[in-house]
Amino acid sequence: MPDSSPKARFSHAEISVAAFTGLYMMVWLVASFVLKNDEFLFYFIVMCVLIVAVGAVHLRVRLHIGALWGLSLWGLAHMAGGLMPVPESWPIKGDTHVLYNWWLVPGVLKYDQLVHAYGFGLVTWICWMSLRGAFASRGVTVRPSLGLLTLCVAGGMGFGAANEVVEFIATITLPGTNVGGYENTGWDLVANLVGCLIAAVAIFTHDKTKH
Repeated sequence: MPDSSPKARFSHAEISVAAFTGLYMMVWLVASFVLKNDEFLFYFIVMCVLIVAVGAVHLRVRLHIGALWGLSLWGLAHMAGGLMPVPESWPIKGDTHVLYNWWLVPGVLKYDQLVHAYGFGLVTWICWMSLRGAFASRGVTVRPSLGLLTLCVAGGMGFGAANEVVEFIATITLPGTNVGGYENTGWDLVANLVGCLIAAVAIFTHDKTKH
């Protein structure tokens, strides 16, 4: 069990994640003001709320340090996706030459979809850690069964749907967003599902290697 004393509240590794995240959040904030990008200023506020939420979950569940770094890198990928320009010669979908519109595989896979799959696969893993921790706090040890992993995938997809709600709010409150239309939302959800399923298989496989 982790030491709950104040000195052990945060490890050096956890502080490193927080410092790294805080650094790029400051860059994000400055860039949003300099570029007069109201959309990403909106997402900056959303991100701050999510960071607080993750911190609260972490204090209760003690997420794996890999999950914390994964979440931090997801935030960085999101920031870069909307603010980092790509060369005019790179294939994109849409009119804005930023990473989010870049076709990694033309007509098949966009940077945006890869970030979605990665991020919500990560959320599925965190759902599993939280569920397992809730059982452990009651003295019950659980293994990743089909039923429990289905709940975790549903959780990951649910958070992915919540993300689409946030994007929808952005489209109706901010002019000129780079969110995309209905087709973009559909492919985002497909990417989320792929990421969640990959995470579920990885959780199940990893558990099997330990027995």
